[in-house]
Amino acid sequence: MCGIWAIFGLENPQKFCACTFPKIGHRGPDAFRIECDRKLKNSCLGFHRLAIVDPIWGMQPLRLHLYPHVMLICNGEIYNYKSLKDEFGFEYETKVDVESIVHLYEKFGIEGVVKNLDGVFSFCMVDLEEKKVFLARDPYGVRPMFKLISKSGVLGICSEAKGLVDVEHDLNGEERTLAPFKPGTYEEYNVLDNGKVKLVRQASFHKPGDRPSFKTYVPFENLAPADHLSNIRTLLTAAVKKRLMADRRIGCLLSGGLDSSLIASLLVREAKKENVPYKVQSFSIGMDDSPDLKAARKVADFIGTEHHEIIFTEEDVERILDDVIYTLETPDITTIRASIPMYLISKYIQDNTDTTVLFSGEGADEVAQGYIYFRDAPDSSSAHEESIRLLSEIYMFDGLRADRTTSSQSLELRVPFLDLQFTNYYLSIEGSLRQPKDKSIEKYLLRSAFDKDDLLPHDILWRPKEAFSDGVASQKKSLFVILQEIIDRRFSEKYEKISATKKYPHCTPTSKESLYYREIFEKSFEKLADNFLPHFWMPRWVKGVTDPSARFIKHYDAKD
Repeated sequence: MCGIWAIFGLENPQKFCACTFPKIGHRGPDAFRIECDRKLKNSCLGFHRLAIVDPIWGMQPLRLHLYPHVMLICNGEIYNYKSLKDEFGFEYETKVDVESIVHLYEKFGIEGVVKNLDGVFSFCMVDLEEKKVFLARDPYGVRPMFKLISKSGVLGICSEAKGLVDVEHDLNGEERTLAPFKPGTYEEYNVLDNGKVKLVRQASFHKPGDRPSFKTYVPFENLAPADHLSNIRTLLTAAVKKRLMADRRIGCLLSGGLDSSLIASLLVREAKKENVPYKVQSFSIGMDDSPDLKAARKVADFIGTEHHEIIFTEEDVERILDDVIYTLETPDITTIRASIPMYLISKYIQDNTDTTVLFSGEGADEVAQGYIYFRDAPDSSSAHEESIRLLSEIYMFDGLRADRTTSSQSLELRVPFLDLQFTNYYLSIEGSLRQPKDKSIEKYLLRSAFDKDDLLPHDILWRPKEAFSDGVASQKKSLFVILQEIIDRRFSEKYEKISATKKYPHCTPTSKESLYYREIFEKSFEKLADNFLPHFWMPRWVKGVTDPSARFIKHYDAKD
């Protein structure tokens, strides 16, 4: 996990190095570098580094002796960089995984780069000889990137929008757009003599559920014919194993739910096999006596982690709420709610431990139909299409939450459930098998795959899904209720739908809570909600729903 930043075609771009580039310093506190090349007039590339692989020689912008004309800044982990070296005979100068991108570019061009990478990434690569700029982002947008483009050809890229907002304001009067770079796509630009750019190619290289085009970690021909449970175990285990590459300590987030518990248990097992020289740390968070804390404690005892419990209070929620909204760069309701405990747990890990790389269970609900509302899907085809939709938008919701909350505390998150081979296989299984069994047991297929594997206690493997605000809450009051009370105290403005619609016609706030979030968002990202958020995250097939909480779905027994 690192922070990348670049500006092309803006006179005196160095003036932004002091005011915008540092705004993403939390993504890479170990070192930073800004580089301007005389062949790139009015342009700069910057990099904040969190040293995970090859701490000594992995600094960026990366320029190799073999290919000095190529400059690369990349936030990513390339899991197949060693196999690419063997497959194509590359001669690496460093041990850093993203070096493989430059070698692939020189051998195959940009299309060959993106189609051969097994990993998560966002990158900006410059070919000084050809005078070209290339941008690309991994298929599920696990690693973030924003793009600022003006009508005259000024281009800015950054891991987070906060690193481009001041540049966007400087272009006042010129038509421009600041928005997330779309996952699974790449762009090619020609660089003009004045440093400005012209788009010459924009293409998609991978859509959710597509079969990987690279040589897979587990050859498809080695999978057991029609033995879905065995193949699910094999591929999810492989997804965890390949993500063990790190020169920093690895730990895991553990809520005690199915997804995080499966990943934690697989992580511990695979780490032992790889002779990782430390005990894996696990982290859970909740209010006093919350269901998640109890379940996570049981899992930690079962799998043998060095377990940490973080207790938070109503005062903690009130103290960090506005900071969380700024960190996230979204006014989305459920994203903000779910980010509060994750922000707090990330801060605890940074302040109290030496764990830097975290595994988590994000992506399982999207891939395996884990949300409670999937019980109401009219048929298996509709349910499948909903999984595809959720995965195509995960970078704006759960993926965004996972990245921003952890990176705000200089931690790197890894998400095995979004492994490309695993998602391709799981989504190719007959649709009816992936639906909630008897419209009551979510992720039945996933649970069944590990039912006899002794990875988890039986009651954890089959634990019903909690609404996140209830899982972390005390027995007395949910996070949902706590937030309503906080906003009532600090926000005197009364919610009226007519006035809210007039003020914010796009993604109109649906409640006083939602209106408060929007007001705080607008303080830092004025008039950018249209570009950042196409719609609020909301459950499907639930009539009249205006709040994303699972407590408003008929199947859920809300706990206040």
